[in-house]
Amino acid sequence: MGLLDWFYKRSLSRYLKKLFNKENAKIGLYGPPNAGKTTLANKIVRDWSGDVLGPVSEIPHETRKARLEKGIEIKSDGATLNLDILDTPGIATKIDFEDFIQDFELNEGEAKRRAKEATKGVIDAINWLDDIDAILLIMDSTLDPYNQVNVTMIGNMEARKIPFIIVANKIDEEDSDPEKIEEAFPNHPVVPISAIEGENVSSLYDTMINHFG
Repeated sequence: MGLLDWFYKRSLSRYLKKLFNKENAKIGLYGPPNAGKTTLANKIVRDWSGDVLGPVSEIPHETRKARLEKGIEIKSDGATLNLDILDTPGIATKIDFEDFIQDFELNEGEAKRRAKEATKGVIDAINWLDDIDAILLIMDSTLDPYNQVNVTMIGNMEARKIPFIIVANKIDEEDSDPEKIEEAFPNHPVVPISAIEGENVSSLYDTMINHFG
């Protein structure tokens, strides 16, 4: 672990404790399917605990049940903070089993099972909003950010007064355009990162400190 990484982790624990005034802050990772939620969750959990949270796949809706990693211990000035990370299923407005058959060559039975579980997963993710302290909203920076999922999620979080940061993921890809996300949602903090490469993730921790503190 580098000195800069150590500083970010040490500071983050202190500011999260200040913000939420409790020992256990629950951070939810939300966003559309294949935006990189689980990849980022694995990166964060690995940074803090050395573990991973779940598998990733190019097939949408690989995460169909919310996964909670509890008790990630962050030490600061002799005190400790337990940070819970919740990786949620991808939020979608339409889940059609035929898409899994046509685009990913799944057999009909597997496609229907995946679509059914994914639909339940969306409901599960929404229900978790009642028990979340803050959110990282993950967007794929190679795609147009003006879509129903992103707009609806932001409106929902604003109405619930849940603090959140937009994470513009996949900046390692050639067609990435995180500036388009910043232009689309100028009233909210946007942090460009590559979760898979670990690029700029330390800046994400820094923005969490500034925004949440």
